[in-house]
Amino acid sequence: MAAAGDPGQQWAEEVAAVVVVGKDSFGSDYIENLKQNDISTEFTYQTQDAATGTASIIVNNEGQNIIIIVAGANLLLNTEDLKKAATTINKAKVMICQLEITPETSLEALTMAHSNGVKTLFNPAPAIADLDPRFYTLSDVFCCNETEAEILTGLAVGSPADAGKAALVLMERGCHVVIVTLGAEGCVMLSQTEPVPKHIPIEKVKPVDTTGAGDSFVGALAFYLAYYPHLSLEEMLKRSNFIAAVSVQAAGTQSSYPYKKDLPLDLF
Repeated sequence: MAAAGDPGQQWAEEVAAVVVVGKDSFGSDYIENLKQNDISTEFTYQTQDAATGTASIIVNNEGQNIIIIVAGANLLLNTEDLKKAATTINKAKVMICQLEITPETSLEALTMAHSNGVKTLFNPAPAIADLDPRFYTLSDVFCCNETEAEILTGLAVGSPADAGKAALVLMERGCHVVIVTLGAEGCVMLSQTEPVPKHIPIEKVKPVDTTGAGDSFVGALAFYLAYYPHLSLEEMLKRSNFIAAVSVQAAGTQSSYPYKKDLPLDLF
């Protein structure tokens, strides 16, 4: 999880990562990478009780991927760790949570942030069908991809129209804003104030590696929520779509995320 608005790793202004990694080379490299990108590691803990969480990724010739996640030390982040980071969480502009840590810890973090007026952005990845109902009501922005939307709703999602139907189901569960990302088709948005699903298309590009595109989108959206709150949600999503499209044109995950200096000025 990340607090204060995680702008896609590479645009850090005041960002803190709250996470547990192993006391191993992967964990040490992860911490060094965060530091190199000016992300606070004050609440990035190392443990000898588990290896750093890892992902095995296979990418085909079209740039599409299959990912196998071994959560490892991720699952050791707990309530006591959150309490240590409480001051940072409670003064954040935006907090991102997802499900690569235990659902209980993620829910506790969302509760902490929500009760202190911090905007919460929840990405239910990897999705679980029996998600605690409180995740919906505690998330100011609930952002999932088409596969996650299918798991959560039981509906097939193969088009923007399908995504809109799934978003309506999620909205009925108490979400304030629902975004369903659709890869090359962009995303669909729905909110309590704009209750009709709206498709936000994306510029077509030739993908090299789609790994991490969703994280790029979520990170960019958090950046805009934190630092450009005057923008309409639709405009934020258009810009986040653009940045995700940039990321898929390079190989790798974090290495594919663009730096702010390399993006068009009109995004800022």
